[in-house]
Formats: sequence, C-alpha cells, structure tokens
Amino acid sequence: MLDAQRVKELALSMGADAVSIGSIDRWEGAPIQMDPRQIMPEAKSVIAMAFRVMRGSLRGVEEGTFFSNYSSMGYGGITYLYMPMTVINLAKAIEDEGYEAIPYGHQSDWRAIDGVGKLRKNYSKAVEPGRANPDVMVQLRIASYLAGLGEIGFSKMLLTPQFGPRQRVGIMITEMELEPDPIMAPGTLCNRCMACVRACPAGALSETETVKVKLGGYDVEWTDIDVKLCDETFTGGVRVPKGEKGYYKPGSDQFKPAWFSPFYKKPRNLYNTGQAICGSRGCTRACMISMEARGVIGNKFHQPFRRRKTWSIDWSDYDPSKEARPIGDPLYTHAETEKKETD
Repeated sequence: MLDAQRVKELALSMGADAVSIGSIDRWEGAPIQMDPRQIMPEAKSVIAMAFRVMRGSLRGVEEGTFFSNYSSMGYGGITYLYMPMTVINLAKAIEDEGYEAIPYGHQSDWRAIDGVGKLRKNYSKAVEPGRANPDVMVQLRIASYLAGLGEIGFSKMLLTPQFGPRQRVGIMITEMELEPDPIMAPGTLCNRCMACVRACPAGALSETETVKVKLGGYDVEWTDIDVKLCDETFTGGVRVPKGEKGYYKPGSDQFKPAWFSPFYKKPRNLYNTGQAICGSRGCTRACMISMEARGVIGNKFHQPFRRRKTWSIDWSDYDPSKEARPIGDPLYTHAETEKKETD
C-alpha cells in the first residue's frame, strides 16, 4: 500500500526535484474553471512536483550569446518531454493500487478561460448545469502553493526553498487519500525586495497595484501583472511608434526588436511554447539573484550568477523599411513558411 512518504520517494526517483501533497479540501471556494474537483469529483489529494530549470540554462541569456537553451531545455524540454514521463509513471503506480490518478503536466492548451481568467466566447459549453466549461485549467502555481511545495512570490512566480523561482511545476489529481503537507506561510521566502519589478523589461509588474486572495487560510498577495504587455515583451519585441511599421514578429507590423533581444526577427518557437527571448530577466533571474544573495535557496553554487556587466542591444540603426531576412527563411515562423509546410 502506498502512503505519502512512498509516493514522494517514487516521484523523486522518477525525475521530480521536489514533491509535496495537498488535501482536496484546500480548494474549497476555488473558481469553478480552476477547481480540480470539476475534473475528478471524488479526488482526495493533489500531488505537486517541481522540475528544476538548470541555472546553466540561463547562462547563455545572461551572457547574451546563447538564447535557445533556456526556451528548449528550460521550457519545452521539461514541459513536453521530461515532466510527462514523471507524472505518467507516478500515475501508473497509484492506479496499480486501485485509485484513479490524473497525470497533469504543464499542458492545458484547450482551456476554456483566457490569460486573465475569463471564459472564451463561443468556445465550449458545460455538459450540464453546475459543471465547468471544458476544459478546466487548474492554476499550477496556486495548486503547488496549496500542496505546500512553496510560496507565491510578489511576481506571482512559485518560489521553492530548493530553487527559488527556478522551476516548472506539474501536478497529479488522485482519489487516493494521502497525508498532506503544511502550507508555507507567505513571507517565508519572498521579502518583497521588488527586484522582479525593477528588472522586468516590460514594466509589466506593478509595485503598487496588487491582487489579494485567500488561499489555504492565508492572505496571499501578488503584483497585478499586465498580462498583455508581459506576453508581448516575453518574445523580445517592443511596439513601434505610431505610423511606423516593424518586422520583428511574424504576422504583425507593430513590433521591432527590443533592447534585450539580439534578434532582428523573433526566432521560431521551440517545443511549441519556448520563446522566452527576455530570458525571464525580472521574474526569474533578478529574483534568483536576490534570493541567492540572502542565502534562502538550498541549491547552492560556488560562483554568483551575475559575474559581468549586464548588456543591452543598440537598435538605433533599426530600419523598418527593410526585411532582415527573406520571408521563407526557416529560422522564422512566418505565415508563408507555415503554409508551405502544411500544404
């Protein structure tokens, strides 16, 4: 018979870097479109697992010389390759005990809500009154917090005592009742130093406007993120002045390369979602540097992360009237290229 300790041992042996368990009652009052009980009404436990992003995967972005590794190994490789193997194999072990288990990695691409939690218009309908519209999306950072894996920092990033902001998370919803871990009190790891706010290249993190919610009996607060601005800047683009046309993003003439992007045009996505040209400059790198300086991250290194002066790109010679490369160049996901690939 599996117990909580054995489940954790299995998760770690299968590839998770940290694991914690929350009882399903902690989701009482959750929005219906984010409630795991809408997926599994008889659920008893939610298992949260952290998969570390290698500090070394951030090195090339920090140096300004190698950007693809973070988006491939730190985003896509974990999300689409490594994490699924772990959660699937752990689910097998639980189902072998006669309890259903849902291996929930980082994919919820069919979700019925948009980036700010609103239902998409004309997308899906509830199968009957009282049920959520398909697909439900469990908020993974909040789930990890409710399972006791870490705390939600001011940037809304999950912070763990092992890696700070440097991980991606997956969960498992199961009918097996397991002993839960305590929830981490807010302020255990995040001291609101505002390093994330100052370093965010988009200015998408507000220092004064916040979101306040009650989670697991605690008052939790994080910055009110400008999701649209974050999404635009994440890929390395900045809007051009009115009346000017840019060529940075495929299918749009509204963007030019930002000071933190060395690319004339945004390269194609890696593993579908990997396109972090900003290299998580504020929410991950600045936060990690601050937490490491305070000595609150368990995964320690012999050398500090930031060892040289930070760089920026001079785009004063940017010419929006010229294409940097031909439309059909395979390095870019232009509509014309995609059409040829699907014909």
